[in-house]
Amino acid sequence: MRVNRILLSSALVVVALVVQVSVLARLHLPGAVPDLMLLTVLGLAMVYGHVGGALVGFGAGLLADLAPPADHAAGRYALVLCVVGYFAGLIKPENGRLKSATGPMLVVVAAAVGSTLLYAGVGALVGDTAARHVGMTSLLISAALYDLLLAPFVVPGIMWLARRADSDPLTEAGSGTRTGDISSGWLSSGTGLRIGGQRGGLSSLKARARTRNVRVGRIKGVKRL
Repeated sequence: MRVNRILLSSALVVVALVVQVSVLARLHLPGAVPDLMLLTVLGLAMVYGHVGGALVGFGAGLLADLAPPADHAAGRYALVLCVVGYFAGLIKPENGRLKSATGPMLVVVAAAVGSTLLYAGVGALVGDTAARHVGMTSLLISAALYDLLLAPFVVPGIMWLARRADSDPLTEAGSGTRTGDISSGWLSSGTGLRIGGQRGGLSSLKARARTRNVRVGRIKGVKRL
C-alpha cells in the first residue's frame, strides 16, 4: 500500500475505534451495536480494492481486538474484518467510482449479516456461546438495520477521502516533468547555457572564434605591409 493510504487508513480506523468504544458502545441499543469499524473498512475497501481492503480490515480488527474493553480472543475480529474487506473490495470499479448508492447499501447489509454470522461462528469454535443467549435473529436484524442507517453518513465521506488521498499531484507524468525542469535549471545554473539553446550557444561561440581569426589575419597583413 502507498504511504498516503496507510496514513489515511490508520487515522480513520483510530477515529472510528474511539467513537465506537466511547459513544456507540454506550448507547445500550436493543440487539447489536452499530459497527463503525465495519463501515470504515467497507468504505476504504471499495476504493482500495480487495488486497487493500483485506489489509485494512485485518489491521482494524486487530486493533479492535486489543483495545479495551475487548472480552474475546485476540484475532477473532481481525479475521472477520479481513474477510469482509477482501470481499467488499471485489466490487471496486475500474475508475474507483460507484455509479449509484444501491450497490454500497447492499454491500453494507451483506457485510453486517456476514460479519455477525462469521463472528458468532468463530466464537463457537473457541467456546464463546454469548450469541446464543442474545438470539441470533435479533442480532442479524439489528446489525443490518443499524449499519444501514449509519452507512449514508460514513461510507460516502470515507470513500471521498480515500479517492482524494489517491489523487496525488505528484503523478508519474508530473514527476517526470518536474524532474526535467529541475535538471534543466541545475544545468543552466552551472553552465550559463539553456538546455534548449545549447546549439545556438555553440554556434555563436564558433562565430566569435571565426571573427577573431579574421581580425588577427588582417592585423598580421597590415604589419607585413
